[in-house]
Amino acid sequence: MSIKRAREKILSQKEISVLCNRLRKQGFKIVFTNGCFDILHLGHLRYLEEAKGQGDVLIVGVNSDKSVRLIKGDQRPVLPEYARSELVAGLHCVDYVTIFNTPDPLQLIKLIKPDVIVKGEDWSLNDIVGKEFVESYGGRVYRAKLLREFSTTSIIRSIVRNYLA
Repeated sequence: MSIKRAREKILSQKEISVLCNRLRKQGFKIVFTNGCFDILHLGHLRYLEEAKGQGDVLIVGVNSDKSVRLIKGDQRPVLPEYARSELVAGLHCVDYVTIFNTPDPLQLIKLIKPDVIVKGEDWSLNDIVGKEFVESYGGRVYRAKLLREFSTTSIIRSIVRNYLA
């Protein structure tokens, strides 16, 4: 069995599209989720493990640095996109990672055509980007449990409070 290095699991959007078409023809159930994953923590791991449980192949879209700044402000991301992507790809439950440059992943979702989109339970069902598109061809949306005591923002606040005050 060939063990991949994490960075080998990071594919361009074009490569992801080709891969998904091949996997779909082989009968694999494709799961997609996305996020910034700015400081990887236990909440991220548990969330991604739950996402993987929804199908056969888990593809994670990681927001580019530009996209994170649009969503979170100029002080973020803490880690650059290449580091965040490789850390996410290194998790046992993640099969492939791709970076996207838009504030939301709708274009990427349309390219991948996943069987399942996974988002955290903090998202209301009607606010999940790509829901209508995925449901239009029989796919579904799954809302994963969150470990509320873990978040990148709370980690940053703790570091500032305990080490920079």
